[in-house]
Amino acid sequence: MNLKERIIEGAAELFRTYGIKSVTMDTLANHLGVSKRTIYELFADKDELLEGVLKLMAQKQKELVERILAGSENSIFAIFKLLEINSEHFQNMSPAFHADLKKYHRDVLINKTKKCEMPDYHDNMRIIERGIKEKLFRNDVNPDLANRCLYSLGRSVMDQELYPFEQFTRREVMKNTFINFLRGISTSEGIILINKLEAEF
Repeated sequence: MNLKERIIEGAAELFRTYGIKSVTMDTLANHLGVSKRTIYELFADKDELLEGVLKLMAQKQKELVERILAGSENSIFAIFKLLEINSEHFQNMSPAFHADLKKYHRDVLINKTKKCEMPDYHDNMRIIERGIKEKLFRNDVNPDLANRCLYSLGRSVMDQELYPFEQFTRREVMKNTFINFLRGISTSEGIILINKLEAEF
């Protein structure tokens, strides 16, 4: 890992833990044991650093989906593995991260989305299509629309106004949104499997 990658990894760790606004370049420099000047030699400002962090997070999410899809015996198992991993991820992430991103760095978020460097619904549509072929999801389901719904649910999980952290755990939110949606698009065989896996979730 080169220095630039190490700085991005370090920033990602601090942003996830404390939010973006509260992490200064001084904080990051101290955390990594480098000078602030070194960071500014590689990144013009905090927005450029944040772009690197978001690109890293998107790449890791894509790699995770590929790995889970390749190693799962069916689509529902794959979805529950992703839910398990992401629920831990969301639970450990500061609510301030997403709030700061929307409030102070919206231009960065919009720019990364336009460049397709953020995780999007296209990455996961194959899971729905695979589930239909496996007869676990109903064949009258539109994979594109179903996947957009799942994507929207995923984006809402960290919404502090919609699901206050002091009131709901991220796992609870996922169980009541993702899993109930999955039941709605599943065949009877799929629902049996979902009920079994939900009990272990």
